[in-house]
This record gives sequence, C-alpha cells and structure tokens, in this order.
Amino acid sequence: MTATIPRGTRQVIDGRLRVFYDGYWIKTYETPADSLAAKKRLIEALTRRLFNHVEHGLNVPGWKLDAAREAYESETCPRRRRVKAGMLAGALFNRAADIFTKIVELQSVGIDVGPENPLMRNCGEHLQEALQLGRQVLHRSGEEGIDELWGEPFKAFAYPIEDFYTSRYVKIAMAMGAIDEITSTMSAQFGKLRIFGGIDVLLRNFAEAARAKCETLRTDPDIFEIWTSFAVAGERLCEFHPRLFAVVGPSEQHWAMEGMKLVREGKQVVEDITRARVPMPKTTRAFVDRCVQYRNQCDGVLALDQVVA
Repeated sequence: MTATIPRGTRQVIDGRLRVFYDGYWIKTYETPADSLAAKKRLIEALTRRLFNHVEHGLNVPGWKLDAAREAYESETCPRRRRVKAGMLAGALFNRAADIFTKIVELQSVGIDVGPENPLMRNCGEHLQEALQLGRQVLHRSGEEGIDELWGEPFKAFAYPIEDFYTSRYVKIAMAMGAIDEITSTMSAQFGKLRIFGGIDVLLRNFAEAARAKCETLRTDPDIFEIWTSFAVAGERLCEFHPRLFAVVGPSEQHWAMEGMKLVREGKQVVEDITRARVPMPKTTRAFVDRCVQYRNQCDGVLALDQVVA
C-alpha cells in the first residue's frame, strides 16, 4: 500500500502531522521563516550536532583558521594530515558561523547584505571547503565517515530552509531503514536459535523506540518519554541472557558469549545511527555480514531444536 503513496504526502496520524518518505510516516515540525537569522541559528545547531558525532578535537575556533590551514598544508604524514584536515574543516565551519553572526548583526541595524556581498561569498566558500575536507573525517565509532552531517550546514546556507527540511526527512527515512535492516537481521539470525528465544521481541521494541527517537527533536515536549523508552529498550536488549542447558560444554558457552557480543555491537550501531539521524551504510553492511557469519559458524553447535533449561 505504501508504494502508492507519493513522497512528501502529509497526513495527521494519531493526532500528529506526519510526512511520508520511502515507507515511513515521519513526524513533522513547523519550518521557520526563511531569513538570515533563521539560517544562522540552523547552521549553529547543525555545526554543534556535527561535532558531537565526529572524532574528538575537531572543534577548532574560527579565529585559529590560519594556524589550522598552515598545520594542514605543512603536514606530510598521510595519517596526521587526515586528522589535520578535520581540524581545518572544523575551523572553517566555525569561521563561517562567525561571519554569519556578523551578517545578521548588520541586518539587524538596517544594513542589507545580499547574496553577492563578499562576506556572503566568503561564508559559502568556507562551508564548501569544509565539506570537501570533512570527507576524510570518521564517525566517533571509527567505522566510517558521515558525509551527510558535513554537508548539512552548507545546505542550510545555500538552499531555502523549506528545501533543507525536506532533505532532512529523506535522511531520517534512510536512517529508519538502516535501523530496521540491522534489527531484522539480528532477529532473523538469532531468533531461530533456541538459546536466543524471546530476543526478537526485545529487538522489535528497540527498533520501534529507535525510530521514534530518530524523528523527534530535542525541543519536542515528548522527548522525555521518547528518550527514556529508547534508553530502557536498549538496556533490556543488552540484559538478555542466552538460555543454555543446565550442563553445557565450552563450545556452546563460547558461541553464546559471541552472540551477546554481537547483540551489544548491534545496539551500539543502532544508537549511533539514531543519534546522528543519518544512515551509516558501511557500518550497517559490515555488521549485517558479521551476523550472517556468526550464524553460519555456530549453526552446528547451537542447534535450532536445542532444548532450553
């Protein structure tokens, strides 16, 4: 049925306006007026969010831009140069935010700053360069980069705010798809093993809570209940205990422990995607492959018809 629903369709569901993208009805929020002041607030929020999810040490103040550029350009070691690229990107983002702040201050006293103004061009150039450099930066998990987060401040600067929010709903739908792929893979690989009987219910609850958190802003009054449900669902998933025979051999114990290590890894990947609100395709694919490999390796030991205690 969802295949017939056009993308961008809006509908009130359970008293809340939602928008449909790629199989998901996503909670919507009022779009702020398209002004430089609104763009400034949006870019600042997106930049803070970016620094929360990438490697540590990249939030370099804008006034250190020249020093960051010199450190990057003089570095010859590839690994060190990669890190300094991220530091330069951080300085560029912060310098762009500094410029935007001054532009808004000028407008507040009646001085018009149009798109062709050198300050506006300089701001856009900084954001564009930061986007290019940011592709070398990894998520805090170390698994992969998250280009979408590096691109968002530039999109907020370059596009109308309405268009920016539309792109966010698309990314949230993709993140929800990744959450469902991870949890459904875990359920498929673990759910048929008797020692993991009942974990599929915990996985469904965790996925539902993760999707709700993914679509909910921190400013939403419902965040207290939604974040609590998400945190508790994750705790309950990690507290699951495989049900073994009263007497089991070291092989069964080993695979039960390995399975729970994967469960905790999967919980962490879902949390990373949920908090960033963007998909992490490389990380998702790698985790799904590890789940399939685990099942193939332990199938002969943890039989499907194993009787639990």
